[in-house]
Amino acid sequence: MLSVCGLSVRYGRAVRALENVDLEVGDDAVLAVLGGNGAGKSTLLRTISGTLRLHRGAVTAGQVILDDQRIDRLDPAAIVRRGAVAVPEGRQIFARMSVEENLRAGGLGAASAAVRRTARDRVHELFPVLAERAKQRAGLLSGGEQQMLAIGRALMSGPRLLLLDEPSLGLAPQLVGRIASIIAEIHVQGTAVVLVEQNATMALQVADHAVVLEVGRVALTGPADRLAASDDVQRLYLGGHAESDAQADAEVRAAQTSATGVRGLSRWAG
Repeated sequence: MLSVCGLSVRYGRAVRALENVDLEVGDDAVLAVLGGNGAGKSTLLRTISGTLRLHRGAVTAGQVILDDQRIDRLDPAAIVRRGAVAVPEGRQIFARMSVEENLRAGGLGAASAAVRRTARDRVHELFPVLAERAKQRAGLLSGGEQQMLAIGRALMSGPRLLLLDEPSLGLAPQLVGRIASIIAEIHVQGTAVVLVEQNATMALQVADHAVVLEVGRVALTGPADRLAASDDVQRLYLGGHAESDAQADAEVRAAQTSATGVRGLSRWAG
């Protein structure tokens, strides 16, 4: 579905953010992108989603291909119409708008009213609390509920590829496993995911494949389970999230064992 080929990105004339990055995402796959601060993870998502220019960045080499068509020169709205939607770091919901208004805004990129209706049903099934609080101002939701809304808003256009930038950021450890189960459920339902995460434990549990970026370059790549077992990844990325590991592992397994996915998410009040 997605191919990033020899991608190099700079901010201004001096700041190199990515250098000769190659990666692929297949249909119905989950790719985890790992790395420390400044590794280029968010820049990668900005390039795929078409928002790089809004951050004064520019592609200096390479290209991004979605379904055999180049997209790195397209604007964000055109990329949404082609089926790739991003959930930016920090959620960035419309705080003064209601939950339902946020979802309607996400549906503006849908191909038809039928797609929007199907997407809304899917969002309400994944996140019953959003249906219950449809008239509530989004800024009054808890942090966990706001993350649910941010993901739900992205799903409203019926994307085939979902780009998630640090979805567990700022959430309590007990909620991280539930975020993982949501990603697993979205995957089970047939949406490919690119997951940027500093919480490598959670990301590697839910992903099929993983890429590790270091200073803008691909340092490691391979199946997620193989990278999780490697000494380098264990030493650099898997030391800080033990508190949520057991819950994340259990909830991801539950989501992945059913073709219809997890239905227990209604218990999550954020």
